[in-house]
Amino acid sequence: MAIDDNPGDKSLEKIVVWLDAEIKEIIPNFLKNRNKDVCAIRKALAEGDFETIRLRGHSMRGSGEGYGFKRISEIGIFLEKAGETKDGNKVKRWIKALESYLDRVEINFK
Repeated sequence: MAIDDNPGDKSLEKIVVWLDAEIKEIIPNFLKNRNKDVCAIRKALAEGDFETIRLRGHSMRGSGEGYGFKRISEIGIFLEKAGETKDGNKVKRWIKALESYLDRVEINFK
């Protein structure tokens, strides 16, 4: 299965994610940390610190799907690659995609 490399738009449409109720307590902190990633990656980009971008992307790649957020893992893959290739335009593109996702995601528990 191919990973969608389209970062998406900033529409107001909600993205509904269903998660197991057993992890309900840890989800707010996980999402708070992804918002911290947005800030850290923007700062790193401004400083030309592509290694930090690569590492943050790698971390998201590894953790997103484990928490039930496949799209965060996918965005992490592209941020990691953009950090490796030092492609600032792609970093900007994917950080906007992450920010948009975080703004629109709606969590439901089963």
